[in-house]
Amino acid sequence: MGAVPPGHPGAMARTRRYEVAASGRWWDEDDRRWLPAGEVHAREPGRNETVCGLSLHRSRLSRFPAVAWTDVLPESGGAADAVRRVCPRCAAAAGRRGADSRPAWRRVDPRP
Repeated sequence: MGAVPPGHPGAMARTRRYEVAASGRWWDEDDRRWLPAGEVHAREPGRNETVCGLSLHRSRLSRFPAVAWTDVLPESGGAADAVRRVCPRCAAAAGRRGADSRPAWRRVDPRP
């Protein structure tokens, strides 16, 4: 049995997992860990750049591999206490999908 080629109806779509990079950090006494602060960006694990194309080193962004992208969105209420700005380009690419967000748009009554 061979692998299913991409684009084939039986192929499963790979869901991307995004981590967080931020311009600052703060210590959470309750969780006893560093959490992102300031401006936050999405990044894919194993990459040294954000989704919007900023270099982590040159932009002096800190990595937060234990914090999920959806936790830093202000509407999530998760690790977003000290987040001042969410990068709009990263939010567009990674999505603003929280637990209480609206479902993705889909056509209900398609035309023939």
